[in-house]
Amino acid sequence: MSVAENSDVGPVTVQARCVRLPAKVADAASLAPVIETRALSRAGNELLIEVKAAAVNPSDVKAATGLMPYAVFPRTPGRDYAGVVIDGPDGWIGREVFGSSGDLGIRRDGTHATHLVVEADAVVEKPKGISWEEAAGIGVPFVTAMEGLRRAGVPKAGETLLVMGVNGKVGQAAVQIASWHGARVIGVVRKSEPYEGHANSTVEVIDASATDVAARVREITGGKGADIVFNTVGDPYFQAAHQSLAVRGRQILIAAIDRIVQFNILEFYRGQHTYVGIDTLGLSSIATGAVLRELGPGFASGHLKPFPIQPAAIYPLERARAAFIAVAGSSRDRVILRS
Repeated sequence: MSVAENSDVGPVTVQARCVRLPAKVADAASLAPVIETRALSRAGNELLIEVKAAAVNPSDVKAATGLMPYAVFPRTPGRDYAGVVIDGPDGWIGREVFGSSGDLGIRRDGTHATHLVVEADAVVEKPKGISWEEAAGIGVPFVTAMEGLRRAGVPKAGETLLVMGVNGKVGQAAVQIASWHGARVIGVVRKSEPYEGHANSTVEVIDASATDVAARVREITGGKGADIVFNTVGDPYFQAAHQSLAVRGRQILIAAIDRIVQFNILEFYRGQHTYVGIDTLGLSSIATGAVLRELGPGFASGHLKPFPIQPAAIYPLERARAAFIAVAGSSRDRVILRS
């Protein structure tokens, strides 16, 4: 615990322990984060938060290894967090909150620390009955899923969502949100395995290694196709996603391996299709908070559930390098740092 100094004339100041990345590196194995102590205090309508848990996301690793040219150095990484407000405007102190951001940990100091300063409008009340680790793990996957479905039109009863990469964390979040709103959900996996996440209805799974995805989607939708395809993988599923779309269908894209794909313009306009690109790094902390608040009723009602956090996937700040390497190794677990 840091030492806090309170004054009648100024905000609380804490000596926060922070993970620091001195400079970008070639790969995760070359990371050499250090722990530094830094004085933090809030200004204006900001909050000073004691961080109880913070997630490590793939984007944290990408930014650390130079794949995001706008990432600044040195800095404290981390986009997702959960904690207690220890200083802020009237009515805020003691509130349990969580949040995420497109700029925290990338363009400004982030959440992999004992304390964090963030705008009051950026935080969301932590749902009751959810642990600190679970709350910290909600952020980026649920924001990405919700922002994609907001932009494409949240599917409802009578509509079908097809999720490419359904067992990834964004895929699971999209399943939860769509099935909460009454839509039918079909998932695609690259090898034979069941759907691993929570859902509010049955999720039919298509094994892409054994089945023609588009043909199977047409078959089980009576020839119509999917109203929305949430493509969490990118180009490997681009054609199958395109061929699975219903008339006026929408494909959401959030990732790429190879950036260039073949694109049939005739089929695109004849199908009256829409492609929606989502980059949550373009969302400020405040904009991200607005997305998370839309999900609040779902978590309160139990229709949305946080990802389970495995004890082996929780690391102290001093082992941040090991946590980053686990994420770089495509761990399916939500990796969490605890201060």
